[in-house]
Amino acid sequence: MAVNKNAQIRYKVLDKCFSNPYKNFYIDDLINHCSIALTEHYGKEATVSRRQIFIDIDFMRSDAGFEAPIIPIKDGRRVFYKYEDASFSILKKPLTNDELESIDNTLEIISRIKGISGLSNLESLETKLLGTKDSNRNHIISFEENEFLVGIENLTLVFNFIKNKQVILITYKSFKSNEVHEYVISPYYLKQHNSRWFLFGWNHDFQNIQNLALDRIINLEIGNQSFIETDIDFEEYFEDIIGVTNFEENQVTEVSIELSENIIPYIISKPIHGSQKMKGNILTIHVKLNYELETLILSYGENMKVLEPINLKNRLIERLKSTLNQY
Repeated sequence: MAVNKNAQIRYKVLDKCFSNPYKNFYIDDLINHCSIALTEHYGKEATVSRRQIFIDIDFMRSDAGFEAPIIPIKDGRRVFYKYEDASFSILKKPLTNDELESIDNTLEIISRIKGISGLSNLESLETKLLGTKDSNRNHIISFEENEFLVGIENLTLVFNFIKNKQVILITYKSFKSNEVHEYVISPYYLKQHNSRWFLFGWNHDFQNIQNLALDRIINLEIGNQSFIETDIDFEEYFEDIIGVTNFEENQVTEVSIELSENIIPYIISKPIHGSQKMKGNILTIHVKLNYELETLILSYGENMKVLEPINLKNRLIERLKSTLNQY
């Protein structure tokens, strides 16, 4: 079963075009914009047919779609398309009664179980659901989410592959390579980090755990191979790292960081790792060294200075020098 992500990408592009008050988009413009978006997403030339755009417009207008008020406007012999209601967007469409009822049911379940040990994050989820429900009336809360996040359409699909213990064939293109690769994966776990989702699973060819960013997945298909079980406890798997990169051969290291006075209250209120300890202005954590740890430390700029270990300190110096050389 091949999974086509094209439609959702096209709908979002068309939505932007129809809601743009400053430019008229003719059929050739719509074809061009959708083709560019698909080409950028897949990393290879992609084109959309005229017929497909008209099918998309009909679907977006329909009750089964978004009930979008798309109207044709004649301009001489040509026609361009806009929303009749300039404030409309498919991203602003109100929740249906069924969706609101589903949220109510979910909130009732959360209210019953949120006090259970280990489920503290449900408080945040409950607030998000309440905010989503109330957004039909008044906007009183905002969350740091990226509604245009590429790959998010695969989240539920991958979740179900994990739940059903189905092997998947993944067509993948990483940020570091122009080549497209195919991986046969027994999927185990999904983790969000830095507003991106990552899949962790067993690579049948490499015979190891591999993590793949959902936004770099080009295509998903059900594989024919047998699912390989795992006994990994992923809560423990992430216990000694920051981010998603776990070099299993690496040992946990004590990292000592000198903090500026103004950042100490922030670090106390928002620990960077569960092993965090503070003594004066010295922060210590016990983690495996990885790229995400380096990036986190650098994000605090002059407010953090690594004292130990030396190899981490030297690595940060190299990255800072490389950054300065860009200017």
